[in-house]
Amino acid sequence: MKAQTAACQVCGQAIPGRSDKKYCSDQCRSESNNQKRRGDPAERLRQEINGILRQNRNILRKASPWGKTTAQVDQLVQQGFDLRYFTHQYRTRKGNTYFFCYDYDYLLLPEEKVLVVNGQPYMQP
Repeated sequence: MKAQTAACQVCGQAIPGRSDKKYCSDQCRSESNNQKRRGDPAERLRQEINGILRQNRNILRKASPWGKTTAQVDQLVQQGFDLRYFTHQYRTRKGNTYFFCYDYDYLLLPEEKVLVVNGQPYMQP
């Protein structure tokens, strides 16, 4: 009885071994999964939003290297900060709302200013 060899779904190369294998290597398996994700509009949207959130976090990190600082809103926006995107909110007992980008948070202040703070443990959701 002769063993049948399957062909890789990505590159077409013969696959030795088990008959139910779909890919000849981890690289081909990864490429196939990436192609599926690229075609999914929801996945593209998730990647786009996550990119904006990462950019916002990096801008906050650069604005507040020592833990707490005040900055102008327009300075952050000029660097590419997008106020519409944040990971979560925290409302204090005084009624102030802190917006988070992962572990950095900011509070909108009067006169177009922002208080940027490194995340505090008691503010975690």
